[in-house]
Amino acid sequence: MAGPMHPGTIGKVGVIGAGTMGAGIAAHVANAGVPVVLLDIVPSGAHNRNALAEAAVANLRKAEPAAFMHDAAAKLIEPGNLEDDLGKLADCDWIIEAVVERADIKRALYRKLEDVRRPGTAISSNTSTIALNVLTNGMSASFRRDFLITHFFNPPRYMRLLEVVSGPDSAPDTVAAVVEFSDVALGKSVVRCEDSPGFIANRLGIYWLQLALIAAIDQGLTVEEADAIIGPPMGIPKTGVFGLMDLVGIDLGPHVNASMRAVLPKSDAFHTIDRDVPLIGRMIEQGLTGRKGKGGFYRLDRSDGGRAKLAIDLNSGQYRPEQRPVLPEVEAAGRDLRILLSAPGKTGAYAFRVLAQTIAYAATLIPRAAASIADVDAAMRLGYNWKWGPFELADKLGSAWLVEQLIAQNMTVPALLTDAAGKHFYRVEGGKRQYLGTDGAYHDIVRARGVLLLEDIKLAAKPVLKNSSAALWDIGDGVACFEFTSKSNALDEKTIELLGQSIEVAGAKFKALVIYNEGANFSLGANLGLALFAANIAAWGEIEKSIAAGQRTYKALKYAPFPVVAAPAGMALGGGCEIVLHADAVQAHAETYLGLVECGVGLIPGWGGCSEMLSRWKAEPKLLRGPMPASGKVFEGISTADVSKSAHQAMEKKFLRPTDGISMNRDRLLADAKKRALSLVSGYIPPKPPEFALPGRSGRAGLNATAEGFHRRGIATDHDLVVADALAEVLCGGETDIIDTVTEQQLLDLERRAFMRLARTEPTLARIEHTLETGRPLRN
Repeated sequence: MAGPMHPGTIGKVGVIGAGTMGAGIAAHVANAGVPVVLLDIVPSGAHNRNALAEAAVANLRKAEPAAFMHDAAAKLIEPGNLEDDLGKLADCDWIIEAVVERADIKRALYRKLEDVRRPGTAISSNTSTIALNVLTNGMSASFRRDFLITHFFNPPRYMRLLEVVSGPDSAPDTVAAVVEFSDVALGKSVVRCEDSPGFIANRLGIYWLQLALIAAIDQGLTVEEADAIIGPPMGIPKTGVFGLMDLVGIDLGPHVNASMRAVLPKSDAFHTIDRDVPLIGRMIEQGLTGRKGKGGFYRLDRSDGGRAKLAIDLNSGQYRPEQRPVLPEVEAAGRDLRILLSAPGKTGAYAFRVLAQTIAYAATLIPRAAASIADVDAAMRLGYNWKWGPFELADKLGSAWLVEQLIAQNMTVPALLTDAAGKHFYRVEGGKRQYLGTDGAYHDIVRARGVLLLEDIKLAAKPVLKNSSAALWDIGDGVACFEFTSKSNALDEKTIELLGQSIEVAGAKFKALVIYNEGANFSLGANLGLALFAANIAAWGEIEKSIAAGQRTYKALKYAPFPVVAAPAGMALGGGCEIVLHADAVQAHAETYLGLVECGVGLIPGWGGCSEMLSRWKAEPKLLRGPMPASGKVFEGISTADVSKSAHQAMEKKFLRPTDGISMNRDRLLADAKKRALSLVSGYIPPKPPEFALPGRSGRAGLNATAEGFHRRGIATDHDLVVADALAEVLCGGETDIIDTVTEQQLLDLERRAFMRLARTEPTLARIEHTLETGRPLRN
C-alpha cells in the first residue's frame, strides 16, 4: 500500500469533468508538460463514447484567449469517459474533480474513485461553494486523508490564484505535494483558506459586486459613472463592476447569489444586500448575458456597419450611446483616495458605500474564512486583479478615518477595524513587510521557499545606480539586477545611459547581470512620445544619436565579460524584445509575449533586432542551406509585427533559444534567473561576433515581390511597401552580393540608416501619432 505523497511526486494528473473549468484545468496541466487523463460522462445514445472529452479538447485548441501555451500541449491530454476509462486514473498522482456543483453527485463519483485510485493519490474538488466537510461526509478515512479542495479561477491558464482548503484529516504531505506542484509547475499563487462558504475571493467578490449593483441603482448612477468610480482610482481594473459582470456573464450572478444565500449564516451581512433585481432577470430572458450573449450592460451597435458602443439605462433597461462621465473627484483620487470617498453628492456617497462596506465585510472574514488580512488581500489581487487588497486600501484611507466615517454614517464597524483604528494594517520594519494580526501584533510576510522578489529587496537596500528611468540593484551572491522604472517600462535615453553605466559597474563589482522588473510588462519598447516630439522639431541628429547609443549599449551588453540573463514577463516588444535577444541566456515567465513590432508604426528594429534574428534563423537546421531562407523567415516575422502568445511559442519563433528557460510562476522568475546567471559564471567566454552571407539586391527584390503580392490582395498598404523595402534592404545586406561577407556592424549601420529614412516620412509620423493617441496601429 502506498503511503502519503511527498512534494515533487506528481507526474500524471486526472481531471473529471470536461466543462469549461475542467477542460481549462486539464489544458493548463498539459501546459506544464504533464500528461492528463480527461474524463466525462457518456452522452445518451452517442456513437462516440468519448465525445464530450474529445469535443472539449477540440474547443480548447480554438479558444480565445488561447488555453494552450503551445500546440504540443494538446497532445498530452488523453480523452476518455467515466464508464470505460476510470481505470486510467490508477496511475495518476492527482485526480481533480470538476463536475456539477452538487454534493450528492460529487460523493457518488468519489465512491467510484475509491475502487480505482492508488491509496495516497491526491483527490481534490474544484468546487467554489461546497464545504470540504460536506464533500467528505460518509467517506472513508483513507479518502479523507487524501482529499482537499483546489479552487481554480477561470481561465485557469491566466488567473494566478489557487485557493486551497484542507480538512482536519488531510495528510500534510499530500497537501504539500499538491501545493508545491501547483506553485512551481502550474505557476499558481496558492492561498490557504478556511473551510467556509465561498472561501475568500468569491465570498468577498460576490458581496462587492452585488453591493455595487444595488447601490448604483439606489443612488441613480449610470453604469459609466459606477465603473469610473469603482475602477482605476481604487486599483480595480478599468472594467469596473458592470464591465466585469459583462465579462464573466450576467446570468452567473443569480446562481452564485442563490448559492451564497443557501450556505451563509443568517447573521452574515450578505443577506442585507441580497435582493432580486428585476432588470437582471429581464436581461437574461432577452439573451443580454454580457460579452458571451447579445450584449450586457454595454454592447456594440453594429447596425449600418458601425461599432458604436452603447450602455444600458439602469432604470428603463433601454440602450443609449455610451457617455463618458465628467467626475473631477475621480482624477483627484490618484493623490488621495479620501477625496473621492468624501466628494459631495452621489459620487462620494457611492464610492464610500461600496468601498467602505466592502472593507468592513472583509474584516468579518477573519479568521472564519482566512487566517490573516494578508491572505484576503492576496486573494483579491490575484483572483479579481485588484491592484490593492481591501486592507491595503484601508491603509490608503487611514484606519482611524475609516472607522470614524463608518460610525458617522451608522454603518456596522467590525471588531477587527475597531481594534486597528489608528494603526496601519501593513508596515515595514527592519527591511521586512509586516501585517497586523488578529492578536494585535505585527507579523512578517513570509514568501514561499525559492521566491525572490525585487520589491522585498528594495525594502532593505538602496540601488547601486539609479536615474529617472532605470535602477541597478544588488540581489546577492555577486549578481546585479538592472530594472526599468519608467512609465510602461518604455526605453529612453536615460534607460540606455544607465544600462551603459551598469555594464561598467557590473564588470568591476559583480559576477553576472540579470535584466528584470516586476511591472505588468517587461517593456513595450522605445518611448514613442519622445521620438515623435524630436521628429516634430526636426531633431533628426538627436534621434540618430539615440539609435546609435542603443546599438552601442546593446552590443556592449552582448559582449560584456560576464554573463547576462534577461528575465522578461508580460509584453517585451520592440526595443524590449531586442534587449532580450542580446542576452547570453533568457529565463522567461511562461506568459511572455515577445515581438519586433516596429513595422506597425512605420519603422524597423533599430537596436540590433535584425541581426540577432538573422543569427538565430541561419542556425536553424530545418531551413535549406543558403542565405535566402533566413532572410525570408525574419522578413516574415518582423514585417507582420508577429508577437508570440507565450514563452513556449517564442521558442518556435526564435525569440528564445531551445536552451533558454521558462518559469511558470511569476514570483519565482527572479530567483530562477539569478540561478541561471550563476550557472554561467564559471569559465564564461563572451560570444564571437557573427558574420553573414546575405542575398543582396536579388534577395531584396524577391522579398519586395512578396510584399507587393500582399498589396495587390489588399493586405498590405502603400506605406507597408515602403517599410517592407527598408526592412528587406537590411535583411539582405544592402548592396552586397551573395559571395560577400556582411559583418554585424555593417548590418547595424544598415539598420540605423533605414530607420532614419523611415522616421522622416509623413506616413510613419502619422502612424506613431495615431498609435500614441489610440493604442491601435494606423493602416495607411
